[in-house]
Amino acid sequence: MKKVVFMSALAALSPSFASCKDASQSAPSEVSENTETPAPTELALANPTELASESTSKYVYVTAPSGLSLREYNNLQSNKLARMPYGTKVKVMASEGKNTMTVTGIEGAMDQVEFNHKTGYAFNGYLSEYFPPEKDITVTAYASQLQEEFPKVQYTSKVTGTTSKPINTETLVLPNAQWHEAFYTAQNLFDFPKEFVFPNPKGKDSETIFDSKPKKGIWVSQLEVTRKENELQKIMYVYGSKEFKSRVTIEKEGNALTISRTEEVR
Repeated sequence: MKKVVFMSALAALSPSFASCKDASQSAPSEVSENTETPAPTELALANPTELASESTSKYVYVTAPSGLSLREYNNLQSNKLARMPYGTKVKVMASEGKNTMTVTGIEGAMDQVEFNHKTGYAFNGYLSEYFPPEKDITVTAYASQLQEEFPKVQYTSKVTGTTSKPINTETLVLPNAQWHEAFYTAQNLFDFPKEFVFPNPKGKDSETIFDSKPKKGIWVSQLEVTRKENELQKIMYVYGSKEFKSRVTIEKEGNALTISRTEEVR
């Protein structure tokens, strides 16, 4: 099982937010889109006493790159009690059961959670049953860790092309995952620019977002979004240089989201 922080948690986060009841309402910026706290190299290990109670409780993980705010009450304007770092494991005390707000294009609600011996509320759009990848972990290692807890997670890899110009493809299938969960998992696994935030499901059927500050030597770096009737159909990050071309694709297949990376040597 992955090393995780076992702490009780509550937190609400995020930049702008819109309520389902009032889409025009905005909330204080909780997670900066431009300034993000680096994810820890390793996530702290839970102690044996805490692990013993896991079988009877629901636990989730913080997936917000900048961490998630812990709030006193179930709204984004209430007092901030703490900030839970990326990868923190928290205990869900009560779930609202339905979506009541939208934060940066992600629908969710305020769940009551326990963090560091405090009980409060956190936006559940940034809480996932899938623990997020640690920094610099390989796809193979991450998939192996996930499969220990979630046997239905699938991972495949293949090499095609020629000896001199191989084409490497890795695929990770996450059952019952949400689009934003798959997006942030892919972004952390394959290290594409943090300036690309989760695309709002509502928008043009086809949209291309360009990297404003590509790394030296990169010819192409862009996010391509495909929608239909304001629902996401595909998200693809495309990048390439003189030496290679690559793409990371996220698509929905049945009840699962598939993350696939194909890299081709030129």
